[in-house]
Amino acid sequence: MAQSVTGPGLEEGRFHQRSLRVTHSALSRPGLSIQTRFVTHAKLVSMAVHWLRRYRCGVVLSEQACASGEMPDAMGWKKACHSVLIECKVTRADFLADRAKPFRQQPETGVGSERYYLAPRGLIRIEELPCGWGLLEVCGREIEMTKRSAKNLRSLTGFQYEMNLLLASLRRVEIRIEPQSITDFLKWKNRMAEYNRGALPEGLAAVAEEPNAFLQPAGRESA
Repeated sequence: MAQSVTGPGLEEGRFHQRSLRVTHSALSRPGLSIQTRFVTHAKLVSMAVHWLRRYRCGVVLSEQACASGEMPDAMGWKKACHSVLIECKVTRADFLADRAKPFRQQPETGVGSERYYLAPRGLIRIEELPCGWGLLEVCGREIEMTKRSAKNLRSLTGFQYEMNLLLASLRRVEIRIEPQSITDFLKWKNRMAEYNRGALPEGLAAVAEEPNAFLQPAGRESA
């Protein structure tokens, strides 16, 4: 009569076989590489911020909220108030949940002249993108633009929410530097010159000589 064999060794073997099957199933998904499956949301946000700076955004903020309830993962502004939004997604569930948010269902209330999703390669299909949105994909340590965004997605309402986001962020700065005001903070070089008999210490550029693209005449923004 055959005897059934049980015990810790057999159970461990069965668990190992099940684990192998699950792992093989996860890794065999088309287009989803091993190296991008372990990217965290925080890492994607950091990569998005660096990408926006390379995209010639002079001001970049991450994870700051506005009155509509939208909190962009990363957002930058170029000259002529042209804005670029990046939403970072590391799972399919997160991406699908994002599409159901009010400012996605009513895109005219959303922020961003350009709007992108950033995700591991293969996580999001181009045909799944909202109208006009672009797609950035993580490939190793780099970001590749798989689909370029339209440049005219922001409405007047969206622009107002962007102003709200910027003002709310400035207010957070002001709270953190109290009792000093933002104006005092911005004029510290003037005070340095006063203390130094009218001249700035060596190595400090005058305010008028600081590079600031936002004070230049507005022109056509290139890609």
